[in-house]
Amino acid sequence: MKKFSSSLIHNPKLRNFSSISRASTISTEVSNIVHSIDPMEPALEQVVPFLSPEIITSVLQEQQNPYLCFRFFVWAARRKHFRSWGSHNLMIEMLVSNNLDLFDAYWKVLDEVKKLGFGVSSDAFAVLIAGYWEMKNAEKAVESFGKMKEFDCEPNLFTYNLMLHILVNKGMVLLALAVYNLMLKLNCHLNCATYSILIDGLCKSGKISDALQLFDEMSQRNIAPSKVTYTVVISGLCQAKRINDAFQLFESMRSGGNKPDSVTYNALLNGLCKLGRMEEAFVILKYFKNDGFDLNLNSYSSFIDGLFRAKRFKEAYGMFQKMIKADITPDVVLYTIMIRGLCDDGRVHDAFKMIKEMSDRNLVPDTQAYNTLIKGFCDAGLLDEARSLKLEVSGVNGFPDACTYTILISGMCRYGLVGDAENIFTEMEKYGCVPSVVTFNSLIDGLCKSGKYQKGHILFHRMEIGRNPSLFLRLTQGSDRVVDSGSLQTLVTKLCESGSTLKAYKLLNQLADTVIMPNITTYNILINGLCKEGKLDGAFKLFKDLPSKGYSPDSVTYGTLINGLQRVGREDDAFMLLEEMVADGCKPTPAVYKTLMTWSCRRKKTFAAVNLWIKYLKSLPKRDKKVINLVENYLQKGEFDRAVRLLLDMDIKSQDLDSAPYTIWVIGFCQGHKSKEALMLLSILKEYNISLSPPSCVMLICTLLKERKLNLAVEVFFYTLEKGFILKRRICNNLIRSLLRSQFIADDDAFALVEKMRSCGYDLDSYLDGNTKFLLYNHQRKQELQDVLTR
Repeated sequence: MKKFSSSLIHNPKLRNFSSISRASTISTEVSNIVHSIDPMEPALEQVVPFLSPEIITSVLQEQQNPYLCFRFFVWAARRKHFRSWGSHNLMIEMLVSNNLDLFDAYWKVLDEVKKLGFGVSSDAFAVLIAGYWEMKNAEKAVESFGKMKEFDCEPNLFTYNLMLHILVNKGMVLLALAVYNLMLKLNCHLNCATYSILIDGLCKSGKISDALQLFDEMSQRNIAPSKVTYTVVISGLCQAKRINDAFQLFESMRSGGNKPDSVTYNALLNGLCKLGRMEEAFVILKYFKNDGFDLNLNSYSSFIDGLFRAKRFKEAYGMFQKMIKADITPDVVLYTIMIRGLCDDGRVHDAFKMIKEMSDRNLVPDTQAYNTLIKGFCDAGLLDEARSLKLEVSGVNGFPDACTYTILISGMCRYGLVGDAENIFTEMEKYGCVPSVVTFNSLIDGLCKSGKYQKGHILFHRMEIGRNPSLFLRLTQGSDRVVDSGSLQTLVTKLCESGSTLKAYKLLNQLADTVIMPNITTYNILINGLCKEGKLDGAFKLFKDLPSKGYSPDSVTYGTLINGLQRVGREDDAFMLLEEMVADGCKPTPAVYKTLMTWSCRRKKTFAAVNLWIKYLKSLPKRDKKVINLVENYLQKGEFDRAVRLLLDMDIKSQDLDSAPYTIWVIGFCQGHKSKEALMLLSILKEYNISLSPPSCVMLICTLLKERKLNLAVEVFFYTLEKGFILKRRICNNLIRSLLRSQFIADDDAFALVEKMRSCGYDLDSYLDGNTKFLLYNHQRKQELQDVLTR
């Protein structure tokens, strides 16, 4: 054993080594010592007190001898008093700065230590795992974690948290939870970071209820949530559209002395903006500024996105310009938001110019930016332009991808070009781009709607058989071990507990790459197709098969079947299915009640439709039951106007106004030939500044024309002009002809209506049919003749 020279140990220069860390004599002697001794030699501690691990690592690094660096670090990592984040980070930088050969050198050092009979510190493995993760090699990171036992190394909390972080980022929440359960079994002392990582993963995978359970578990274990934890949960609640719960947690955070930072504020702002609750977002912005924060790129992006979603296009453009003036440079994400907003505003070609503007700012449009623009072209019916853009930029940054093809297939199907959609689907597979479940759903939906139900069903079976996860699992794991998602979870947990984390990782990874199974949306599409064809038996067969496929029917499934039953006149069965839906714990959505109301109105049972909506309101937890009871009393007394006003007041107070029920009732009254009630309802809605929908206005005009109430029909038509509605040719021509043929309406009134239409944007040359133009011409000539005679 080489002894340390006293000159090195007692050299006063070493005490100030940070100022002369590049001294060649010290560098050489430190190198000789580390190289010559056993890496576990305790005698090395004689020199350590004079040097920080960063200094020794830096000295060895300068000599370009990674092996010695790793040798020293593995030694230092065993000594708790000598651990250092600085040397930890230096090791990771060294590993990722070169190539995988350095990882081999690191493993060589670990093997040497193992042969000498020493255990390896968890910190030494943490560096290795973090290095692989930095190199985007998650599989090697998981493999390293799994090998720790071979080196007599028990993971510490930091290493466990690092693994949880990797698994969550790879979308493997199931495996992350299995590791968490293992930590609990081993009595590992969890910290706030552990829970923050897991809660974040659960929120991002849409499992907000499970995330909240973990959040509550933190309190039970006396682990105080950090700002990060609060922010993650608030963001998750916003994503789940539980914005009121997010507000409550936000206030709880503030009152608990945990002051929100800009990230927390931005999470809440983003949630509000995505739900279109812009006024509340601007209120939060005041808190944001009062706490000393300024709008940054993320804040502007949230507001611009929210304003676009709320159709407040002018304000969105204004905020974008304001941001530019504030010298905040837009990124690719914000440009993508702008492209989508411009497309929604019908300015597709201006959106296209945004791609060039990005290039002028040295920003490279990503796949999402191009896909957003292609979707804009498809939505505008510019299918040729969409396909041309796809061809123009093919092969750029992984473009086109599955999303691109799905957008094109969906666009083609929407405009009835199902054959073209099938060709695109074939092209997609030809070029090795794997269709997603959304791709299949889009094409199946298009096929069903175009009457090609058999083709849609064949595609459905191809999903079910060609990429069946149960089949895949049986082939890879044995039919006696895995047959469904429940047994998959059990298997992952067992593999993790037995130390086969890598095997669990590979299994889930392969499954993710292999599985394209029909989801509940696919079944809903097929059930809807069968219902429209009147094949209720087939629809109910699919409905009953859902549990065996691992799915539970959702509100769309029930609503589709209820609509199908109503379509064939099985009204009683439809209401029985509603009761079954509630009994099965599936809460009916407003859409289900609207479906039932629509059919009740078609059967001239408008007040029954009103009572259905009252039933729905009673099921809502935050509605005032006393007010609803009072509404019912008014309806029983026949005081419909008072009942409607009370309902509207309640809707506005709860900030949950939905105009659809009132629109359905207007149409119902018209179908029941009760124009007086329909007009009364329209009058009340005008008082509350609530717009009636164009279809309900058309229905009311048609009803009034049939009842020869032309003046009232004209008033409703003027209402549509004020709202900016452009009605279909048929209704406008019918109204004008009725006025011209009436003995009780002056011709001047008809011509005044025509001029008003022209001033409101109607292209009368193409809008008026030949018969109407002929009548207008005759009445005009007649008027001119009368003027001549009266002179």
